[in-house]
Amino acid sequence: MKTEKVNKPGLIHFSDSVIFEGDALTALQQLPYESVQCIVTSPPYWGLRDYAFPDQIGLEPTLPQYINRLQTIFAEARRVLKEDGVFWLNIGDGYTSGNRGWRAPDKKNPARAMSVRPDTPEGLKPKDLLGIPWRLALALQDDGWYLRADIIWHKPNVTPESVKDRPTRAHEYLFMFTKAEKYFYDQESIMEENSYGRRNRRTVWSVNTQAFPGAHFATFPPALIEPCVKASTRPNDYVLDPFFGSGTAGLVAQQLGRRYVGIELHREYVELAAERLKAEEKAIVKVAA
Repeated sequence: MKTEKVNKPGLIHFSDSVIFEGDALTALQQLPYESVQCIVTSPPYWGLRDYAFPDQIGLEPTLPQYINRLQTIFAEARRVLKEDGVFWLNIGDGYTSGNRGWRAPDKKNPARAMSVRPDTPEGLKPKDLLGIPWRLALALQDDGWYLRADIIWHKPNVTPESVKDRPTRAHEYLFMFTKAEKYFYDQESIMEENSYGRRNRRTVWSVNTQAFPGAHFATFPPALIEPCVKASTRPNDYVLDPFFGSGTAGLVAQQLGRRYVGIELHREYVELAAERLKAEEKAIVKVAA
């Protein structure tokens, strides 16, 4: 797969779907003002995965550093979002490490094993739930985002946990933010059906997790992204995912007649997404750090 490399400072203008290979913040800083209608993303969770990448998001030494780093990235994303745009943020939670510095594999989930983990945050105790989704949501609200909805992503097929002293976690959060008080929202496109007819979409979405061959870790299920894109965009609008991964947000945008802008740091995932989206060579742009 060949890529075009961008070394020049300044904004990168695009006229069709595109994948940027590079750091999320660096790439966002080069995107034009108000150039996308919708953002749908799921950043790396804190202390839960080691992607074996230098200075990776999610392994900051402290929780405030992680929150601050995402605030900085999403502040730049806010500049890129149109005034009437919507930002959908999926974020999961975790538990304190107890200062062990590592995590053993779970019999039912071997991928959870880690050789490095951040220390327990100051003020919290061993076995405490971190509360990251709401810490981040409130920090973004303080930054000026309008927090419009907290959606519970219920996972009917959640991976079992080997725990005996608490319930198994079967949900994550999907927050809906807007840049302004008034924004584009197509309520009709995501109405629910029940025995009485159609009704406004509720805030608990039951969507099975869905693996994608070639991806090492969990990927967005398309059914979680579809309502976000339908409600927040019109045909040919741009959907941005600054943590593109295997490109599910791009795939959904493509299937719904929208265009996508993906940003992904890992070359392996850029190649995976490009193949999945059948992206032409000219649609891959490497952004210099």
